[in-house]
Amino acid sequence: MPTGTETALGRPGPAEADTTLVVVTGLSGGGRSTVARALENVGFYVVDNLPQALMLDMAELAFKAGGAARRTAMVLDVRSRAFSTDLAGAIRELRERGFQPRVVFVDADDEVLIRRFESVRRSHPLQGDGRLADGIAVERALLEEARDQADVIIDTSHLNVNQLRRRVEELFGGEDARRLRITVLSFGFKYGLPPDADFVMDARFLPNPYWVPELREHTGREEAVSAYVLGQEGADAFVAGYADLINATTAGFEREGKRYLTVAVGCTGGKHRSVAIAEELATRLRGSGIAANAQHRDLGRE
Repeated sequence: MPTGTETALGRPGPAEADTTLVVVTGLSGGGRSTVARALENVGFYVVDNLPQALMLDMAELAFKAGGAARRTAMVLDVRSRAFSTDLAGAIRELRERGFQPRVVFVDADDEVLIRRFESVRRSHPLQGDGRLADGIAVERALLEEARDQADVIIDTSHLNVNQLRRRVEELFGGEDARRLRITVLSFGFKYGLPPDADFVMDARFLPNPYWVPELREHTGREEAVSAYVLGQEGADAFVAGYADLINATTAGFEREGKRYLTVAVGCTGGKHRSVAIAEELATRLRGSGIAANAQHRDLGRE
C-alpha cells in the first residue's frame, strides 16, 4: 500500500505542492546574491551555488524536513562545474514529482553588467582569455532557455540594491504569495522600454506637466501633478479601461499558473504622467482586491 505521500506509481502526491520552491538563476552580476539575501529575509531557506543535478534531491529533503525548510530557494550559478543547460528538464522533473517550483531569472543590460564587473575589478567567470563582453555573451547563450522558462524576470539594470530587495520581498514575502501579484511600473520612453513588461501603456497622449512652470519640478506622486494629469480629457477612461482589462484577465492568468504581472506605464521622462497614472491604476486594482503596487523606474533620473 502506498503511504500518504505516495501515489500508486510510487511518486510523491500533491502534498509536495505545500513546499514552496523558488529557483533563482540569471546573469552573473545581475544581482542573484541580493535576491538570495532578500529571500532569506522573508523566511526562505536558501541554498546557494547548488548543482543542477541536485535540485530534486534538495526539494525532497526540504519536503521531508518540514518546518522552515518548506520554503526553500535554490540559487543556480554557472560557475558550478555541475551546471548544465537543461534547466527546463530539471524543472519538469520537479513538477512530475509533485512540486511547483517558481523560476526567477535575474537579468541586466550588457553595459550595466560590464560596469559592475569593472567597478569591483573582477573578471567574468566565463570570459577565459577574452573580454568581459565575450563572457557575458557566452553566459547569455547558456541561459537562454532558462530565461524562456522563467516565471518572473527581474531586470536590475536600473535598480539599486534596496530597490531589488524590496521587489523580491513584495513578490515572496506574504502568505498569499501564490496569488497573482501585479507591479504597475512607470518609466520614461527616452530611457527605453522595460524588458520585463507584460503590458505597456503609453500615456504620452496626455498634456505634459513639464510644460507647466509651476509643475515642472514636481512629480506624479504629488497631488498637484496627479490632479492635473488625471483631470485631463481621456485620462480617467484610459485608467478605467486598463483596470477593466486587467480585472478581466486576472483569473485566467492565475488559472494558467502565472504569479507575477508587470504593467508598464510610459511617458517621455517617467516623472509626471506615467507616475500619476501608475499610482492611480495600482490604487484602483487594489480596490478590486488585486495585489498591486506601483514602482517608478526612472523617477529622479532627470
